[in-house]
Amino acid sequence: MATKATKASSKSKPKSQAKSTPKPAPSRVEQARAAAESAVDVPVGAVLEVSDRVADLVEPFTGRSAAEKQLKSYSTQLRRTVKRTERRGTSARRKATTEARKTRNKVEREARKRQRRVETTIKRNRTEVEQRIREVADRLPTLS
Repeated sequence: MATKATKASSKSKPKSQAKSTPKPAPSRVEQARAAAESAVDVPVGAVLEVSDRVADLVEPFTGRSAAEKQLKSYSTQLRRTVKRTERRGTSARRKATTEARKTRNKVEREARKRQRRVETTIKRNRTEVEQRIREVADRLPTLS
């Protein structure tokens, strides 16, 4: 705490006075005292924190009506969580089904388009081959 007051008061002093004396390093005794205080404060703080959390957990169950009310609250929360999870699952399933259907339709459409293109090419080539065969057949009698 003394360091905060020293820092605060040094801010209000003119710059020439603030730089006058550097702060000495803490002595070994002060370091040992700070370490000992910390070694005691941490477990005490942990115990107090655990105590608060246990009290928060046990408080709703001090009386029968309070316990029933708390259990009903837990039941409601669980029901809501299950419903929310079910909705998310339904949405995900519906989305996956829609995507699969779209993909299937796209693949089928592309397959039909390629099939039509192949059939058209075959038909055109067949017509062209038949026409050339007729031309050759028409020329045969004249060649012999």
